[in-house]
Amino acid sequence: MITEKMTAELIGRQAYDTRGEKIGKIGQVYVDDRNGTPTWATVHTGLFGTKESFVPLQGADVKGGDVALPVAKEQVKDAPHVGETNEHLDAREEQALLRHYNVGANEDTRAASHGAADRGDRRTDDREAAVTRSEERLRVGTETEETGRVRLRKYVVTEEQKVTVPVSHEEVRLEREPIRDGERATDAAIGEQEQEVTLHAERPVVDKTTEAVERVRLGTDTVTEDETVSDTVRKERVEVDDPQNQVRKH
Repeated sequence: MITEKMTAELIGRQAYDTRGEKIGKIGQVYVDDRNGTPTWATVHTGLFGTKESFVPLQGADVKGGDVALPVAKEQVKDAPHVGETNEHLDAREEQALLRHYNVGANEDTRAASHGAADRGDRRTDDREAAVTRSEERLRVGTETEETGRVRLRKYVVTEEQKVTVPVSHEEVRLEREPIRDGERATDAAIGEQEQEVTLHAERPVVDKTTEAVERVRLGTDTVTEDETVSDTVRKERVEVDDPQNQVRKH
């Protein structure tokens, strides 16, 4: 059972539903205007705890430092969005919550988010009220992803190549040589005579051979460069709402 003395101690505690599932941390506690009994509380829900939903404290209990609520987590997520002033729940807002959670009616309630609830002419024990201020930090890392593929492929192209090759050939040359007196033959005869000379010539001969001329391979290099990323971060600010100037300045 949640009592009046436990009001300030509830703030910041982890709340669980009837099945033991975590709901969120207690943000504010709302008390009954007449007797100071804690009747409602807000819990931080959502991905980053930025949403506050009202939950009933009727039937709730503190177990091992945590708050066990008599509701299901799904009910909290679908709870009516009330308490815009952050100070007081009016009758209409409370009735909407009572219908949603199907609990009995209570007196009009008032916020006691930073300690014990105060009631006009009633004095409370001296206790410290504290909130935890949080900030979002931007954490940046890297991951490796595939950006493309390169294939090493060879293909055949045909080109014309001209090479100059020296070639030689034989030609007929007519030479006349007089016969000396001592070389004359006595049996010389007059008549027709024919001699055949075979001529030779070189011609280019083309032959093709395949030779390895170079080896081509693909390699990868890691190049590091700076890239700037940006995002928005949120941070909480703490201020004191003290219209009666009751907070002493240190």
